[in-house]
Amino acid sequence: MKFSIKLAKRLTIAALVPVLALLIAFQSRSQASAAAPGDGAETFKTKCASCHGADGTGSTPAGKAMKLKDLGSAEVQGLSDDQLLEIISKGKGKMPGYEKSLGADKCKELVAHIRTFKK
Repeated sequence: MKFSIKLAKRLTIAALVPVLALLIAFQSRSQASAAAPGDGAETFKTKCASCHGADGTGSTPAGKAMKLKDLGSAEVQGLSDDQLLEIISKGKGKMPGYEKSLGADKCKELVAHIRTFKK
């Protein structure tokens, strides 16, 4: 009887070790990706796309009503990163500023994402 209890404990431990190793690896990878800086795509999707459109063209009903510029246009892409950051941070026209709600780093990530719309 003692032998079978010891064997059962060893088998249980042997089965749990790989599971624990996987959990530790998954947790480490999740923390690394959460800590890694974003590219702004997700923030753009949640904060900007409703007006600017997922493709940045401004072809949404709200974008058309406000006559938004295509973010990939030469005019917008010709702005410096600092100018784009100022618009995103402080707002322009009907667009609110996002510096207080998103923080400076997320606003900079949005600038980088807007650069991906370049035609």
